[in-house]
Amino acid sequence: MNLRFPAIVAAASLLCGLIGCARDPAEDPFVTAVRRLHPSVVLLTMRVPPENKHDKFDEGYASGVVIASGAWGSDILTVQHAIDGAWNLHVTVGNKQKYPATVVASNADLDVALVRTARPNLPVAPLGASRNLSAEIGRELGVLGYPVPDDFEGDDLGLATSLNVGRLSSLRKNALEVTVPIVPGESGGPVFVGDTGEIIGIAESRFDDERSIGFALPIDDAKTFLHKYDAVHGF
Repeated sequence: MNLRFPAIVAAASLLCGLIGCARDPAEDPFVTAVRRLHPSVVLLTMRVPPENKHDKFDEGYASGVVIASGAWGSDILTVQHAIDGAWNLHVTVGNKQKYPATVVASNADLDVALVRTARPNLPVAPLGASRNLSAEIGRELGVLGYPVPDDFEGDDLGLATSLNVGRLSSLRKNALEVTVPIVPGESGGPVFVGDTGEIIGIAESRFDDERSIGFALPIDDAKTFLHKYDAVHGF
């Protein structure tokens, strides 16, 4: 019997524990969650009323997540403040294909909107729950979206979905507080629990004076909105 082999295995395991070893991405639940949600995240582009009254319009953008899809088209959840007063609305799918879209419904108090495109059979992100999160403070979270996409493209860096990572830091009135600085363009993207991939919120905003503090709409509030305006697709 070779008694050296178990000893070598034990030594290798100890060394990995001390210095860390490469981990198979396929075994990382966070990577798995990102891979699953990634195809359902889209970019919304539009024209919005200009800040300078001498301009005809400004270019606006936001993130969105596909929450229902079929042969009829696709429904996308996003934030209301991004599409307020907007026109010439389009959805970019897979960072390449661009399709016209329309606003089906919105709620300014919740800051949530439902956008529809005729593009059929897109990957759908299953929505989780935001109730009972009081025991989850400190959980690692991810946000998928399109931070300042015009800056990336302006520097010839191309269009791509970005991942931002933080933690659930507090439960506020009608909002989840997160340690993710929600960057302009990320608003409307899904906020998900890192180890399960469960979507618990929709990225919304940040403080102007303290930009490391971000906020998300609890997904249960968004689902109540969808139950009223998108019940035909299962809500």
